Amino acid sequence: MGKPAPDFQALATNGKTIKLSDLKGSWVVLYFYPKSFTPGCTAEACALRDSYKKITEIGVVLPEDEDKKQGLDVIILGVSTDSIETQNKFKSEYNLPFDLLSDKEKAISKAYDVLGITGLTAQRKTFIIDPKGDIAYVFDKVDAGKHDQEVMEVLDKLKKAK
Repeated sequence: MGKPAPDFQALATNGKTIKLSDLKGSWVVLYFYPKSFTPGCTAEACALRDSYKKITEIGVVLPEDEDKKQGLDVIILGVSTDSIETQNKFKSEYNLPFDLLSDKEKAISKAYDVLGITGLTAQRKTFIIDPKGDIAYVFDKVDAGKHDQEVMEVLDKLKKAK
């Protein structure tokens, strides 16, 4: 923690390439999961979906002037080694309001040291990246069904400390 988050770029479910360094200025919840459509991964994604509004607005004081609003204070990105086609189906099937990234080549998973024992899929692990691009917190153990609550608690503490 406190070290710069490894930069990456990957194709997202919004059809664009997302580059982490382009997101500086926002908090980023970067969560890795093994495989779309499996029970644990679906539970985790749906929990984050259900708490999306609360998570993305933690501690935000929005200016009254609409022109000064700069978008979300917290950006959630899910990453697995699934293809972008699978990611798009997963996002659509469960109506996920955040983007999923395809790490089919496993470059992001390797950079964050989350590849599983077989080297085929990512382990379930979440990184909270601060607005400067540094890793502020790592969830090494994730309870898929309660992860949204854990993320909210940690983000709230981190943002109050800044």
